[in-house]
Amino acid sequence: MTLNVYLSGEIHTDWRDRIMEGAKGLDVVFSSPVTDHAASDDCGVAILGAEADKFWHDHKGAQLNAIRTRKGIADADIVVVRFGTQYKQWNAAFDAGYAAALGKAVIVLNPPEHQHALKEVHAAALAVAEHPEQVVQILTYVLTGALPN
Repeated sequence: MTLNVYLSGEIHTDWRDRIMEGAKGLDVVFSSPVTDHAASDDCGVAILGAEADKFWHDHKGAQLNAIRTRKGIADADIVVVRFGTQYKQWNAAFDAGYAAALGKAVIVLNPPEHQHALKEVHAAALAVAEHPEQVVQILTYVLTGALPN
């Protein structure tokens, strides 16, 4: 069984790399949003033309990124949504809700200090983890039935 896993959310730390490295040897295909912050912010104006107003600049980028995100979530078996500590990932909350509405298995990954703020997001998830390694353990269990040592 191959799992398609979409890694959504925070882009400023190495959590994606830690999950992909830990999952080597498992039958998992990963996808994610564009994690180059500047490219993600500027894709709309780079492709569709410049905007004088920052609102429309951001709007164009958000729309193009939404195409990629919706496709990635729709194709996924599992959606991992990471909420980091440095920035507010409002888009990650949307991704979790969208994935849950599509019937996707959602794993939320966040530090303990966000437990209260994310309680509604957690309610839509099938698992809530604090560390990327726990996500790897979940994927291992789902694919093999094996528990961590």
